Amino acid sequence: MKYVSVEEMVQIEQESDAQGHTYPEMMERAGRGLAEVVQETYADLESRKVIALVGSGNNGGDALVALDYLASWGWEVTALILRSRGDDDPLEGRVREAGGRVLEITGEGAREMIKQEIPVHTVLLDGVLGTGIRLPVRGELGERLDAARRTLDEMKDPPHVVAVDCPSGVDADSGEADPVCIPAEITVTMAAVKQGLLKFPAFRFLGDLRVVGIGLPDDLESYRAVKREVVDFDWVQRALPERPLESHKGTFGTALIVAGSVNFTGAAALSAEGAYRVGTGLVTLAVPEPLHPALAGSLPETTWLPLPVVDGCIAQDALSVIEGYMDRISGLLVGPGFGTHESTKAFLRHLLQSRSLPPMVVDADGLKLISSVGNWEEDIPSHSVLTPHPGEMSVMSGLSTAEIQNDRVGVAERYAREWGHVVVLKGAHTVIASPGGKTRILPLATPALASAGTGDVLAGVIVGFLAQGMEPFAAASAGAWIHAQAGLTAAAGLGNTASVLAGDVADSLVDVMSWFDI
Repeated sequence: MKYVSVEEMVQIEQESDAQGHTYPEMMERAGRGLAEVVQETYADLESRKVIALVGSGNNGGDALVALDYLASWGWEVTALILRSRGDDDPLEGRVREAGGRVLEITGEGAREMIKQEIPVHTVLLDGVLGTGIRLPVRGELGERLDAARRTLDEMKDPPHVVAVDCPSGVDADSGEADPVCIPAEITVTMAAVKQGLLKFPAFRFLGDLRVVGIGLPDDLESYRAVKREVVDFDWVQRALPERPLESHKGTFGTALIVAGSVNFTGAAALSAEGAYRVGTGLVTLAVPEPLHPALAGSLPETTWLPLPVVDGCIAQDALSVIEGYMDRISGLLVGPGFGTHESTKAFLRHLLQSRSLPPMVVDADGLKLISSVGNWEEDIPSHSVLTPHPGEMSVMSGLSTAEIQNDRVGVAERYAREWGHVVVLKGAHTVIASPGGKTRILPLATPALASAGTGDVLAGVIVGFLAQGMEPFAAASAGAWIHAQAGLTAAAGLGNTASVLAGDVADSLVDVMSWFDI
């Protein structure tokens, strides 16, 4: 799914229209797709009565087309026109011809009509304002939207709200939201995900995000030029490596994870489980020697390289233990639980100077340490995967966390390009940026992942996919999506997000991987 600005979407539609796939045809496809989502999701309701709040623009047109289709499928339909579409609007005529009601509200009776009509329906389509608005929403229209929002808030069993392209009152570029905005249960966006929908506060109003096609021609240059995408299940299914019947453990690679210190014992174990749970053939843990007895019993599938220590951290001469192992591995992860001891920094500097490194993930304290090593960007393997959270990104880039959070996509893209490596900027709506200019964004945000150790699991998942032969940008994109879904799955199983531990996320990888045909 493409991830676009409002301006990019306007250009795409203009080019489509110029090539002969006209605005009315696009609206017809959008309206039918909207109706199909409603039908598929809510067809089993005991009362199938749908009302659309309709504005004067294209979103209102999409909603009216959807009402026509829904009427033909047995729904009782009502269009409540909140802003006039002019005399003899043909789309309003279609709804009347289909047996639906079209009510245009005017004057002082507007609020009362809204309060009377909304409660007698089971589904509400929000088609008032689209992606071209500028906030705040003022005047009569703002008052009418506010009346609708208040009516829904006061109901014990309000109708299911489906937003058309975006919830009315959301700025589809900036992600700002007007106080009159109506929260949706589902947002059906057209052709591509508008960038503001995956920003806060707008994301709080989306509900479940769906994308429907509008029949765009295959050869649109403006569509092909968009380098940003949203990761979804279908993309991940295509990206995952196959698992042939004649496979053996060597088929699925060997991951070496260099991790841990006495203060952060669990990081190594969480990373190893992440790698194993996504199908890696063999995982070897290189950890400070004192950690081995504590971890070995809980990870019987893992092989070990105990490392010399200084003050409980990896010693600078530890490279001699692992360098002879390098030709056996197909993916390398360094950093989880490292700490920032000078001896570990020296070890990492020696490691980066090795010229036989496999595809590599650098995580956690490893990111802080390499950022203090000169020319690290040139020393690590081409297109390595860097997995910073905003605090680590601040250390690496010199930007404040506020600057990073205010432009997450732009910051990730800038440093992926400057450093020449894949950047996974973690957090709500994780951004995965490649040095080649392509970017992927997760349409997911959950506090289930806001606890210690979940990043270690993610790093293990990504190195597991690297070890299996996936190219770095794909491994990072698929890994981040699967990891986020595991967080959601863990929260669903526990009944809340607050109780989710990193180990629960690792365990839930099993459930998420079972979704795929591999």
